[in-house]
Amino acid sequence: MSSFPKNIGISVLTGFLGSGKTTILSSLIKQKQMSNAAIIINEFGEVGIDQALVIEADEEIFEMSNGCICCTVRGDLIRVLGNLMKRRDKFDYVLVETTGLADPGPVAQTFFMDDEIGSEFALDGIVTLVDAAHINQQLGRSDESTEQIAFADVLVLNKTDLVNGEGLDGLESRLRDMNRMAKIVRSEKANVPV
Repeated sequence: MSSFPKNIGISVLTGFLGSGKTTILSSLIKQKQMSNAAIIINEFGEVGIDQALVIEADEEIFEMSNGCICCTVRGDLIRVLGNLMKRRDKFDYVLVETTGLADPGPVAQTFFMDDEIGSEFALDGIVTLVDAAHINQQLGRSDESTEQIAFADVLVLNKTDLVNGEGLDGLESRLRDMNRMAKIVRSEKANVPV
């Protein structure tokens, strides 16, 4: 019998292009609370991970000196999660970072539609970064940004230093109209607690 908990918690980090996902992810992987996390990123090169942190790398999964395990999604999320399970002793939590143009719906469905994945992993929530300075322009032109906000459990209203207080209040009201259930956190430079 395994000594690991039945379901491993997973958070999905999403946000439209330029919202600050790279910044927040780079900050998170350096924090002690993330030392036992597996981080699934869209592409290793795009994230800007400090190369000094990488201690062991194979084609898809690499270990870092701070304890994190990272992997890149070049294909199927289910396959990547299956490969991660072979290293189950190295992590107790998973963070999935999507591309800026991703609809988080199919990612979330993975944990409900696939019985094997659902028996090993539990979706804790979807965190969406929102670029406070540019989201109003993106919402009129992009279905992806609307979907990312609608699916979020937590909205990180980022780059708040670029918008005045009245503008932030109006934006927060608009976001609440789009998703009344999400918690909204304001941040500058994607500086948020784990």
